[in-house]
Formats: sequence, structure tokens, C-alpha cells
Amino acid sequence: MSLHIVRVVLDAPIDRSFDYRYQPSDGDEGMPQVGQLVAVPFGRRSVVGLVVSTGSSTDVPPEKLKDIAHCYHNIPSFDKAWLDLCRFAASYYHRALGEVALNVLPKIIRQNKQKSIEKALGALDRMPKGKTAISVGKPVLNASQQQAANTIINATGFSAFLLYGVTGSGKTEVYLRAVAEKLSRSPDAQVLLMVPEINLTPQLEERVHSRFPEENIALLHSGLSEGQRLRNWLAAMTGTARIILGTRLSVMVPAPNLSLIVVDEEHDPSYKQQEGLRYSARDLAVWRANYLKIPIVLGSATPSLESWRHVQMGRYQQMELPERAMENVSHPEVSLIDTSSEPVVDGLTQPLVAAIQKRLGKNEISLLFLNRRGFAPVISCNACGWMSTCHRCSAYMVYHKTGRLLRCHHCGLARIIPKCCPDCGNLDLQALGQGTQRIEENIRHLFPEARVQRIDADSTSRKGALQQAFDSIYRGETDIVIGTQMIAKGHDFQNLTLVGVLDPDTALFSHDYRAGERLFAQLMQVAGRAGRNAMKADANPAQVMIQTRYPKHPLYQAMCQRRYDAYIHELMEERKMAGFPPFGYQALLMAEAKDINKAMAFLQVAKSLLAKHHGITVSDAIPMAVMRVANVERAQLLVESVSRPLLQSALSDWLPQLKAQKTQVRWSIEIDPLSI
Repeated sequence: MSLHIVRVVLDAPIDRSFDYRYQPSDGDEGMPQVGQLVAVPFGRRSVVGLVVSTGSSTDVPPEKLKDIAHCYHNIPSFDKAWLDLCRFAASYYHRALGEVALNVLPKIIRQNKQKSIEKALGALDRMPKGKTAISVGKPVLNASQQQAANTIINATGFSAFLLYGVTGSGKTEVYLRAVAEKLSRSPDAQVLLMVPEINLTPQLEERVHSRFPEENIALLHSGLSEGQRLRNWLAAMTGTARIILGTRLSVMVPAPNLSLIVVDEEHDPSYKQQEGLRYSARDLAVWRANYLKIPIVLGSATPSLESWRHVQMGRYQQMELPERAMENVSHPEVSLIDTSSEPVVDGLTQPLVAAIQKRLGKNEISLLFLNRRGFAPVISCNACGWMSTCHRCSAYMVYHKTGRLLRCHHCGLARIIPKCCPDCGNLDLQALGQGTQRIEENIRHLFPEARVQRIDADSTSRKGALQQAFDSIYRGETDIVIGTQMIAKGHDFQNLTLVGVLDPDTALFSHDYRAGERLFAQLMQVAGRAGRNAMKADANPAQVMIQTRYPKHPLYQAMCQRRYDAYIHELMEERKMAGFPPFGYQALLMAEAKDINKAMAFLQVAKSLLAKHHGITVSDAIPMAVMRVANVERAQLLVESVSRPLLQSALSDWLPQLKAQKTQVRWSIEIDPLSI
């Protein structure tokens, strides 16, 4: 009797497969196929695996060969396109195939919860498949929007489009026109719409639902319950949902009939996963579109340098939306307040305070942007110089006035503020710097009659609090909004006519070479919240006021002129001279240990193993910017090359050697790191 052997990969960092025996039983639906999920014994546990091949022979001795416990015949097998996407991600990011493929599955499937899976499939069977797309409530497009939409709609095969449009230029409307056309051409077509952050998803979901009321929409992001994620994931996998809307994890969802991919705010660093498989969802989306021979649209008001470079090289086609979409809506006026000559009192200059007062008098909304939560970044003793450092991290503990707590934003440690200096006993402890809580307190003191809303990770930690805060602004129940980057993008606040940017200068002198690029994107996004609706004939233009000690810096000058293209040209020249991305390719080896010397010693050995590889540059091992987090000390080693194939080849040879090292150091590799 011939053997039925099934080769399976598991969710493990081991880059190997395991052979199991398949024995048919009464009522069995047949031998598992490639791409099918199975439950198999592994040690003392039963785990879920993915079938990667079948055959009739194995090297495993018969007495050690175990039987497959269960076949998931009720879940469709993954197609070749999805398996190849997982194989590419595993190869490029140097992870095991099983670790990639099984980690992107809903947790309920990975945990082999049969009853929950059956319940979700039953709900799916009762869900009617979406009808041919009926797009309702379409606004009139301007000439630039219409041209961009037509270009996307008429594209055949793989085409990558960079939709470069100022904030408020109507990029979302262009996406929706292209989606409507793709869905109307085939009853089975699917589209994937990606956004960088969860708090942008509900607003876009509402807009998509209102535009396509007959369609099922699969929503995928980390804020869903496990049951919701399973149902939506299965709806996308089976084609029941023709519109898939999600954050970075949605790029790996199996969708058998994808015809269009849209990546909104393609420059956003949130598209890069920072734990486990450190993948770039944007880059995987481009690879997937290329593999499937379908168009992909990358939209942004501040495109990444990588995408800009692809346009220069002719790989992407750029389409520009230079004006705001609504009639009678102009760009806000950007002005710089020189804080070297204009005193800053409690975080605010007098010109900004006067501007807020003026907007309050007209019943208009002002937004104050400070990307630093808490009351103050640190408290200090004037007598001896003591600072509120975290004893578990090489970082300061932030003063949170609510609860009178010091909190570390790296490890989460919290403690009560001391009544006196722990070192010298001085009672006069000072809060240094400004956080959103402190600005809120100052604003309430200056404008006691104003309705103030603070939006940051602290004020919106309770479930539903963020949406409640946004709803309050939309209903016109707020006069002044104070917030972090959570409010910088994607929101269309009515009657918001003033944006004040507080203390943006720290990013200008960061050790991270991408800091300037990110700061410009952040400023453009938050500036874009102002004046998005048609102004009255007698109204003052919307304003953006930036407080800075360096008003002559090229970044701020480009902001005033709304010339991102000019600033990005300067950044490109700097990157080219330094050999940094997009003109070079990088990998970052990170090591963690209780003792920094052990981490550094491991990295020195790692560096020596790369000595024989030509075309590779290896920097010296250095401690990370925040060296210690939760009593674990960290160091890094940067590997660079002007050739991606050379770098990948070196890593393929190098990483197995590192895995063979006997060490207590915990290490990981990141390809195309966003910060070094």
C-alpha cells in the first residue's frame, strides 16, 4: 500500500518543513492539497500547519511518522499567488515560510478553535454576495482628478501610479472612482484599500459604505475582535467581500480576485511592521500588484523618497493634483513665528495667542499640534540637577499631571512624583518643557470660556473615546483642539481655520537621517486640516502658524511656499552623497542582552563574519539611541550596499552563520530599516 505523505510548514522560526502521514477515513473529503490548512501533532501539542507539497515517499522512519489529525476542508485552500507572496516575504525579510504564512492568519484559526471557525463560516454562508457595484453620491471631479481617475481606470496589466496631491485635493475621490469602475467590470473583482492607521479606518469605511451600499466590505485592522477579524478575513478569502479595507496587515489577506490595490498615505511609517516579521506593507503591496499584473495607486501629499526615486527611474507614473478639490477653497497661509525674538510663555507666543482669540471671536476652530503627550517631558531639581530618569530605561520619565504620575513611554513603568528631590531633598521640583496636558492647562487658563478638546494616547485610551472626541469636533462642540499626530491626517473638520504648530525643531537635529522627511510630511498633514471647506466671502484665509527658532531653515521655507518638490530635491542630493536610501540598501542587526558588553561582543563577531563579502559596507557596532529598555540593553550593527542583490546574497550567507553561534544574546534582523 502506497504512502500518502503531506509536507507541512509550522508557525516557527525554523526554516524547514515536516512530513506527516495521511490515512483516509470514512467520510473523508480526500487527501489535503497544497495550500490547505491541517492540524498536526507537534510534540505534545496539536498545531495548525500549511501544506506545501504532497508525495508518496519520505526520509522519516515509519515508526516516527505521525498522522495528520484534521484537514480544514471547510476553509478553501490558499492559491498559488498567495503562497508565492508568503514565499517572497519569507525570502526577502529572511524569515521562515511557516512563520510568515501562519502568523498572518486570524488567531482563532491558529489556535485550532473548530467551533468558532464553523460559526464564522455559517455566518458567511448567510451573507449575500455583493452585487455589481452601484456607486452613488458622486461629486463632480475637477480636471486633474478626472485625468488621474481615467489613467488608473484605463491601465492594463501592472502599473504603479504615484498620486501626488496636496491635502484636500480629493485623492480619496479618485480612488473611489477607480474602485467603482474595477468592480463594475467583473462580478468577482476585488479591490484592496489600505490606510496607515486604525483611527483613519472608520471615516473611510463610512465613506465607502455610503458610496457602495450594495457591497460587502471586509474591514481588517488590529482594533477588531478576534471573531470579527476571522469573519472579515474569510469574507475576503472566499470573495464574498469585494472591497477590503484595512491597515498594513491587510496586505497579506488572501483575495482570489484582486484587480486593484490602493495605498493611501504611502509615505507613512506605520506601514512598516516593527515587531516580528518587520515587513513594509507598501513594498509588499507593490510586489503583489506586479505579480498579479494589476494596477496599484500610491497616494500622498508628501511622497516617500523611495517612491519619488521610482518616478525618476520611470518605474512609477506620477499624477499630480495641485489644487484643493472644493471650489472657493484655497490653501492656508503659512507663517513662521521666530521664537528667538518672540518670547514663548507656557508654550505659546503672543501672535499665536492673538490668532486663537481672533478665531474664537468668529466661532471658528483652532488646532494646536504638539507631538508630545503628557504634562512635561521631564521634571528636574534646580538645586542638584536631578532628573526624572527611568531606572529601567535610558530615558526620562514623563510627567503626567493626571494622577501626579511619572511614566516611562518606553517600558510603561509608572510611579508617584516624589514630594522632594530623591538626591538632595529640595522641595522645589520643576517641570521642564511642554506636553499636550500642559498646553491644555495653559489654554484653559487663557480662554476660560472656550470649549477645549485634547486628543492624544492618554485622553483616548478608553474604548470609544477617540471617536467620541472626533464626533464632538464634527458636531461643532469644540473651539480649540490640542493633539498629537493622531489628529494630523485624514480628518475633515468643519470650520477649522487655524493650525498652530508648537516646538517642531527637535526633529531638525535628530540622529535619524529620515527625521526631516518625516517632519515635513507631518507639518503638511496637520497644515492640511485648516480651511478644507469653502470660506465665506468676508472670511479671513485659513492660517498655519509654526513656532520655530530656525525660520530660515530650508524645510520651513519650503513649507511656506508649499514646495515639497523643492525640499525633496535637496533631501535627494543629501541621500545620494551619503549613499543612503533610496540610493543604497540597508539591513540592521539588533542585539539585546542584560549586559551591553555581551551585545556588543556578539555584534563584533557578526561583523567579522561579513569581512569576506565584497560590495558590502559594515559600520561599527554601537549602542542604540535608547540603549536600555526594561532592563535590557541594546546595540546595533548597520550593513549597507549600493546593490540590493549583493546585500541579499550576503545576508543569505551570513544569517545561518549567526544562527549557528552559541550565544545568550537575543538578536534580530531588519531589512530596509526606517530608522538607524
